[in-house]
Amino acid sequence: MNPSSNYQEIFTEWMTEYERLLRHIITGFEAKTAIQDELFQEIALNIWRALPSFRQDSAVKTFVARIAHNILATHVSKAVKSVKIDQDIDEISQDAEQDQTQPTPYQSLDKQQRQTRLAKSIRQLKLEQQQVITLALEGMSYQEIADVLVITTNLVGVRLQRAKAALIKLMEAV
Repeated sequence: MNPSSNYQEIFTEWMTEYERLLRHIITGFEAKTAIQDELFQEIALNIWRALPSFRQDSAVKTFVARIAHNILATHVSKAVKSVKIDQDIDEISQDAEQDQTQPTPYQSLDKQQRQTRLAKSIRQLKLEQQQVITLALEGMSYQEIADVLVITTNLVGVRLQRAKAALIKLMEAV
């Protein structure tokens, strides 16, 4: 069998199996849908490029998530360096409008609104906190998170506790 053909089958299988995971991770780092799609394509390309070097010393899920996090960490660091001072006035007015039209308590918000607020709050966390909380929300174990981020499981626990505390404060403020 042609090795390239085998890689195509594996790649297709991985992308089918882990697309939802990747999209959730991306959403935790980027709010704009168009940029999310670009990041997904960049992650897919990098998974394709890394496929021949996969040594099976980690789970596929960990391998794929590590690639995603490397791409997203680079994206976030570039975005931080080129922060736009001129935020769209439309976005500001939309946010203000939403705040005025949603006077109901947090508990009465529907699931999609809560998820949107959660994603918005996660994006406000420090990068290291975004990473652990996003992976934890995807159901990864401490060991899997440690493997993806190349840190100890103890550090995962510490970062996760700090991320949860920061997230609670952010969610209460929203």
